[in-house]
Amino acid sequence: MSRDGVPYVVVMALAVCLVCSVVVSAAAVYLKPLQTLNKQADRRKNILEVAGLMEPGIDINKIFNERIQSRVVDLSTGEYAEDIDTEDFDQRQASREPEMSIKIPRNEDIAGIKQRAKFAEVYLINNEQGDLQSIVLPVHGYGLWSTMYGFIALEPDANTIVGLKFYEQGETPGLGAEVENPKWRAHWPGKLVYGPEGEPQIEVIKGSVDANTANKEYKVDGLSGATLTSRGVSNMLEYWMSKRGFQQFLERIRQQPLAQQS
Repeated sequence: MSRDGVPYVVVMALAVCLVCSVVVSAAAVYLKPLQTLNKQADRRKNILEVAGLMEPGIDINKIFNERIQSRVVDLSTGEYAEDIDTEDFDQRQASREPEMSIKIPRNEDIAGIKQRAKFAEVYLINNEQGDLQSIVLPVHGYGLWSTMYGFIALEPDANTIVGLKFYEQGETPGLGAEVENPKWRAHWPGKLVYGPEGEPQIEVIKGSVDANTANKEYKVDGLSGATLTSRGVSNMLEYWMSKRGFQQFLERIRQQPLAQQS
């Protein structure tokens, strides 16, 4: 076969493509366990951070194994889904599977997510005495340009916020992306989710919260120049803290003695 002919060029191109495909596939298979471990480590780090437990030099896996219990919750009832193993459950993947998810009616989809899993993985964090210290819940919703994924941590009263942390978002750098800024995140601890009537009241306002702001315990400073991202955070929390999200589960937490909540 002549090296100057078209058949030779086609054969060589196919051979190169085949070799590259084999190399890429082999690398993907070989690296998948490592990627899975890295993903798990990053998730655990974010959970500890939002709960205020992340400190330099700590053994993340040790803290997780000793003080954190993950459970899968049926969002329709607020009860634990005892038949679902947390090791096998992927909430984001479940939201794409028809039998594991529900489509959200447009008039109820204030978070802009269109579809959500029927179940969610939650994290119960105990103190060194074994009592419930905080509850970490996964939340996500649409901002201006992207779906923002994060965690919110609550105190055992299932109402007072310990922290809010986004670990994935694609908002405008310097504006909406400031949802990851520690200075903005510092406004969240101590705020309340639910009002006297039991409905979600927490919101990100336009401007700043000061001593004269009415109902300031439910309000957080807005992100300067990022009105739609701020509104997205408010809508996201309103959805996930309502009965369409975690409210029934949180009511169950409040009704049980600390010793029975795990």
